[in-house]
Amino acid sequence: MGAVIDVRRGADRYPGGEPEAGITTRHAFSFGPYYDPDNLRLGPLTACNEEHLAAGAGFAEHRHSDTELLTWVVSGELRHRDSRGRSTLVRPGDLQHLGAGAGVHHVERNDGAGPLVFLQLWLAARTPALTPRYTVVRALAQPYGVPEAGAVLRVARPEAGATLPLPAAPYGYVHVVRGEAELPGGERLASGDSVRVRDGADVAGAALRARTACEVLLLELADPFA
Repeated sequence: MGAVIDVRRGADRYPGGEPEAGITTRHAFSFGPYYDPDNLRLGPLTACNEEHLAAGAGFAEHRHSDTELLTWVVSGELRHRDSRGRSTLVRPGDLQHLGAGAGVHHVERNDGAGPLVFLQLWLAARTPALTPRYTVVRALAQPYGVPEAGAVLRVARPEAGATLPLPAAPYGYVHVVRGEAELPGGERLASGDSVRVRDGADVAGAALRARTACEVLLLELADPFA
């Protein structure tokens, strides 16, 4: 069976957040009041939320458990505080990883003077853990493994004309952060668009080609039920 490549447009994401409080969210998967039984998850990936926070806006303290959260700042600065006493500023190019374990409370805010945009990926933990974990990788350059969820994240910044292999794993998720690209066959992708790959081990050399200089997140995902 060949790979299934499914393009999702950024403009088609489900709108959420609290616009009156300066928070605008675009959901790639079913989330909160938005329920689509055909769009619940991709392997262990259960959410990819694009968050836009106005200056001074933020999410009040809330709890996560049994989830691995990867946060990628597109522009601006994200302030993270959590119930274990950490306070961190995350900037573009940094990867924040919060392993919620049995439970952790945190706050996410835009304490800067300008707007903040970030992506947050939620991965279901394969094996429940007790102790929460927190990591920030400054200027991410190497593949980042999340063994707790059977995932590997890569960031790529190809110049125009360069190619990127699609993730060769049971599942793959590709998000164009900025720039323009195209798939084999010529289907074009713009900033905010994403590609879902199923049966990715059969992509057989299929690649994404950059039409302009790009920033792209590529996520390899194991089968969570294997």
